[in-house]
Formats: sequence, C-alpha cells, structure tokens
Amino acid sequence: MLPFDWTFPYPSQKMPLLAANAVSASQPLAAQAGLSMLYQGGNAVDSALATAITLTVVEPVMNGIGGDMFVLVWHEGKLHGLNSSGAAPAAWTPEYFKGRAKVPATGWDSVTVPGQVAGWKALSDRFGKLPFTRLFEPAVRYAEEGFQVSPQIARQWANQVPGFLEQPGFREAFTLDGRAPRAGERWRFPEQAATLREIAETGGESFYRGALAEKIEAFAKQCGGAMRATDLAAHRPEWVEPIRQSFRGYELHEIPPNGLGLTALIALGILDRFDLEGMGRDSPDYYHVGLEAMKLAFADMNAYIGDAPAMARVRPADLLDPAYLDSRARLIDMQRAAAPAAGLPKSGGTVYLATADAAGTMVSYIQSNYRGFGSGVVVPGTGISLHNRGEGFSLVPGHPNLVAPGKRPLHTIIPGFITRDGAPVMAMGVMGGSMQAQGHVQMVTRLAAFGQNPQAMSDAPRFRVEPGPVVTLESHVPSAVAEALRSRGHQLSVAARDSLDFGSAQLIYKATDGYIAASDSRRDGQAVGF
Repeated sequence: MLPFDWTFPYPSQKMPLLAANAVSASQPLAAQAGLSMLYQGGNAVDSALATAITLTVVEPVMNGIGGDMFVLVWHEGKLHGLNSSGAAPAAWTPEYFKGRAKVPATGWDSVTVPGQVAGWKALSDRFGKLPFTRLFEPAVRYAEEGFQVSPQIARQWANQVPGFLEQPGFREAFTLDGRAPRAGERWRFPEQAATLREIAETGGESFYRGALAEKIEAFAKQCGGAMRATDLAAHRPEWVEPIRQSFRGYELHEIPPNGLGLTALIALGILDRFDLEGMGRDSPDYYHVGLEAMKLAFADMNAYIGDAPAMARVRPADLLDPAYLDSRARLIDMQRAAAPAAGLPKSGGTVYLATADAAGTMVSYIQSNYRGFGSGVVVPGTGISLHNRGEGFSLVPGHPNLVAPGKRPLHTIIPGFITRDGAPVMAMGVMGGSMQAQGHVQMVTRLAAFGQNPQAMSDAPRFRVEPGPVVTLESHVPSAVAEALRSRGHQLSVAARDSLDFGSAQLIYKATDGYIAASDSRRDGQAVGF
C-alpha cells in the first residue's frame, strides 16, 4: 500500500458530545483511557488522572513525566485548586546565572523540580475513588505494547527533534536512530512503562525520595546540572483558594500566582466595561478591544506577577480592584492600537483536559513540559523527559519573578472554571504558552456576551498577543476584520492555516440533564462519554 499524504487540505467540523459522563482531551487514546475509569466505577478525578498519565506516553511532544500540573475540581458544591508546580534547585541563586542575559531554554539549567507526579497522588488521595495503581494501567500498556503515532503528533515530533538532538539522553529516548517516528508507525517505550509502574506502586515516593530521585540526581551530576535529590524531596503540592473575576453574571475562576490566571482575570475585568454585544460578534471592534485589554493585562503581568512571596507588595485583589480596572479600561482608544505600560495598582507545549461525571464532579486539568519536550533532557533508562520551566524566571534584579532557590517560576499553564450564581457552568482550558490566558478570555466572552455553544467557542478564530508590536490572527479571521485592525495601527501577522500557535481548547459545559463536551480540531482532540 502506498503511504498516505498526511495533509488535510479541507476544513472539517467537529460536533459536540452530549452525555452524562464526559472526557475531553487532546489525544483520543488518552480520552478513552479516562473514559475506561468511569466505566470501572471511578469518578471524574480518576478519569482525569488516567487521561493525564496516558498523555505522557501517547503525546510526548507536549508533556512528559517530568512536568508540572495545576487543577481545579468542582466537588460537592465547592471549587478546589491544586498547584503542583516545582521550585528552583537550591543552587539557583541569581549569581548562579551571572553573565547570562536570561535563563536557558534547554538543558539542565532550565530544569526546575517536576511537581506533576506528586500532584497526581495528592489529587487521587483527596478525591479519587479507584486505587492509584489502576490509573496507570492504560499508560503502561501503551508504553509497553506501543501505539500508532497520529499524523498531527508525528508532525510536531519531527519539527522538534532537530532542536533537541544534542540534549542529554534525548536521542536515545525519543528518536529512532535520530529521527522522529512517522505517522502510523508504532512507538514503544518499555523503560517508560517500568517508570510509570514504579511511580504507581510507590505512590510517587520513588520519584522524590527513592530510586528514581537517585537516578535524576546522578544524571544531573554527570551533566553538570544543579538538581539534587534534596530538591526533589522538598517538593509539596499546594491546595489553594482559586481567584475569580465576574463577567456578565458569570465568574471565571483561576489558580492564583505563580500562574498566568490572574492575567486572564485582569483582561476580563477590563472587557466587562465595554459593550461587546453592541459591537457584534467577530466584528473589528470585538477583536480590537480584546487585543487592547490583553496588552494591558500582560503589561501588569510583566511588572507585578510572580510566585506567592513576590505578590506581597501587589496582591491579586489590587490588580482586580474595580477602580483600578476602570482606570485601565479608560486607556483603550477604540480607534487606535496602543503599546501600554503597567499601571499603578494600590500597593499591598502543554496538554489540557476536562472530565465530568454523573454525580456532578467536574475537573479542569493541565500539565506540561513547557516547550514541547521541555528541556530536552531525558534521564537514561527511565523515559523521564524533564521540563524547562526554569526558562520562565527573570534575571532582572528586583523583578518579582527573579530566580531564587526554592522559588517557583511564573507559569503559563492554567486550568479555567466558570460558575454562575454559585453553580458550576464549565470546565475549560486552552493550551499554548501565553495563549492560555488569552484563550480563557476569548472563551468567556463568547459564552457570556454572545451565547455561543462550546464547539463554536472552540472553533472560532482567535487572536494572540505577544511581547512586541506584532499581534497574530488565525487564518480564518475574515480579511475585512484584519484590514480594519491594520487601519487602527495594529501590526498584524496572519498565521498559516495549520498553525498550532493558538493552542487547542477542551470544554465541558454543565447542561440540565448532563454535559456538553467539545474538543478542538487544531490538535487531535476528542470528546468521549456515555
């Protein structure tokens, strides 16, 4: 049989899933792994964990065992937040990076403590129903017996391999003689299966205080890295109180800093002061005011947001104060693009998934190695690819995100959750670096201002703001809108049709008699349920 042409030249349309129990994830095999836990009597938390653990195997281009995680869980009438992001090694003082303009993007000097494994156990212990070991069974099976690599993941894998080949352990672990697996090829990783089995059987202890921790330390020493077993052993997941912002009667909930969730809340608070409905859905005004609000929010993020101790001077409540949001909203000129600075408040390559069960528990979950395979460092014989979250630190003296021993870097990954009148509405997330905060804002405005359904919210064309003057639009933004934005002074780039720069969304909406689950066609996303 001739090999397929694995391009997709024609637009396709997904339909949402309606079911009493639902899983929405970025990879179909992982979504089905989560669904299998629900069939076995587990709840939405068991489902989310099995999905997340399986994703480390079947979508290694976006996450791995050595990453971080955050989660929001609606359970028995209350929303709970878990931050299991790791901190800098004890050796990481500002002097450690002396002579460098920034923290490296790859290699051991980008690796902070991976918090994800401890988060798996903490979440399972508090809310799960099934034995912890059972949650690993699908992932172990795929790692041991193999799975066929999808066209989308094969493309991302091939794009990333050249940039990681020189990193310690990567070539031996995640390539076939220096190349990525092709679409349709079976990928097996028995060493990864053994690692996941050890994590399952020890409740994650091996990763932080046992044999796996020793292997991580030994490889760090061999390569000149700073990570030590004592750094791993010091990690503790943190249960946190979510922060929130109202918009048109809905409330968007986020994990507090060290994540970017506060950025989404600032932008949403600014947009609540504008008549989006009067502007019209997908109009030039709608895109313009969204771009300007995000610029203002990112300016504040860059100036004020860091790990919790750094937030003592400027609290989240200061940045969400109605008077402050009023003052920021007044800076938006509806006829001109701006390059705003931070305000003066009162002093004081990621995977996302959502699950929900018939008993009412809903989970908004995200985990990441940051940029694709992360640091590129893979601990030999384990399949543990380590993230590069250290790149998120600043080296600017006095900055709230300045690197320091035991400090967590600013994180891009954020799960979102929407409520109305104290009741759950939707678990949702959008993957992709700083796109995540922007994606949350765009999802909420489409729901609350225009009543769009979850699949339409996911499919709608997005915008993206990054540092610098250029803003990016997806290719299916109408050309008339793009021209109108250029006329207001926006420096625009229109992305290629198959660009992954706008993330991928998963959403589960609480309907009267069940759930409406949507997945994104930008990745291999799938919603499943029963």
